[in-house]
Amino acid sequence: MNEHITPREWQRLLARIGGGHCTPFLGAGASAGTLPLGGDVARRWAKEEDYPLEDDWDLPRVAQYVSVNGDPMWPKEKLCEELRGLGPPDFERPGEPHSVLAELPIPIYVTTNYDDFMVQALRRAGKKPHREICRWNDFLDDTPSVFDADAGFVPSVDEPVVYHLHGTLDVPESIVLTEDDYLDFLVAVSRRHDVLPLQIQSALASTSLLFLGYKLADANFRVLHRGLVATSPPGLRRLSVAVQLPPIDSDTARAYLARYFNAMSVIVYWGDAAEFAGTLREKWVDYAEQDDAA
Repeated sequence: MNEHITPREWQRLLARIGGGHCTPFLGAGASAGTLPLGGDVARRWAKEEDYPLEDDWDLPRVAQYVSVNGDPMWPKEKLCEELRGLGPPDFERPGEPHSVLAELPIPIYVTTNYDDFMVQALRRAGKKPHREICRWNDFLDDTPSVFDADAGFVPSVDEPVVYHLHGTLDVPESIVLTEDDYLDFLVAVSRRHDVLPLQIQSALASTSLLFLGYKLADANFRVLHRGLVATSPPGLRRLSVAVQLPPIDSDTARAYLARYFNAMSVIVYWGDAAEFAGTLREKWVDYAEQDDAA
């Protein structure tokens, strides 16, 4: 195991989970092995569409090319058609990330994935999840939400919210996919304070964040963290953990990434999402038993 989380940091993270002050943040790697990764989709589309540039692994750029050759909704509809019907993951598999997270006392889950695997896992755990999308464009403004002022809803462990920052397969118009989508999304979030519900803003600013399924070197992760998380005052930030596969090229790259994210109050756990989830489950069981004994 390659973890770089000290026993004291584990204890702090488990205490935050136990107190309902931890927010998981799920990326594509959480569904690895069930859904194709973005780079695989990008390379296939690049070949199909005769993409002329060398960065054929970059899905937002390839999707932008597809949209220019067709229309802005075409790559979203294309992706939805390819991904619908795939999955779910084997929730019984030891260390399956969605299943492990669903067992924890967590009121809000945030994801940039388009699938509904987290909702399915929560239902299997006997909970009643609510699925919400980020209303980052005008088409989505009038979509009903459990966070509407007159709803009076408060996320809880029994009725948690799964909040999709980048949309869902069920609503293609909500999907953030092309380069233009990412830019429009960031502009909307930065300029319109009502794009993110207050409950989501509070979770991002005042809980420990647990990032699973992201590559720390990805610009996508860095933009999300700096744009949505790092805006809170440094004195109010809490421990955050990011699960990351170790770089295969050099120890220097690994040391650089660790320093970079430590400066952002993010602790790096070197391993894959399933490995971390298995470890988390073991430590949570021990923590809960000790808490009950006390």
